[in-house]
Amino acid sequence: MAERHLIIDHLKLSYEGLLNVAELYALISSWFYEKGWDWYEKLNDEQVTPEGKQIHIVMEPYRNITDYYRLDIAITLNGANVQDVTVEHAGKKLQLQQGSLHMTFDGYVVSDRKGKWESKPFLWFLGMVLEKYFYREHFAKAEKWLKDDVEDLHARIKKFLNTFHYTYRT
Repeated sequence: MAERHLIIDHLKLSYEGLLNVAELYALISSWFYEKGWDWYEKLNDEQVTPEGKQIHIVMEPYRNITDYYRLDIAITLNGANVQDVTVEHAGKKLQLQQGSLHMTFDGYVVSDRKGKWESKPFLWFLGMVLEKYFYREHFAKAEKWLKDDVEDLHARIKKFLNTFHYTYRT
């Protein structure tokens, strides 16, 4: 079993107002595709209630950076009371959604991603020594890549939602 090191713990993003959930989802998936991440969607659930749609999406994309290290990001997207609305902008009618959105980002660096160093106690001990004393720079580099990628994605989503807020203000 590989060891997961928590690097980014519950980075949050909240938004309330007009949004386009399909475009937001496309933005997130295209960002991961552009950066070379492998896509894994753990859960995509939508419930329709009288108040609106309740959306719950859990994404866990990953990126193998070496034979030993892997980067994981866990994104939880919760939409509450999301309702379809029609907005007129520049003479055109647009189908958008209105509601609140809460996102949480967690980032992990996974070491020994294939589990090769855990088959015997001596190998496990040797792996821990190697990781602590010899692979320290590699771990620091993986940690920096993860932080930079999560901050870039967070900023891009924030910018996207802020654009909706100021463009389609009623």
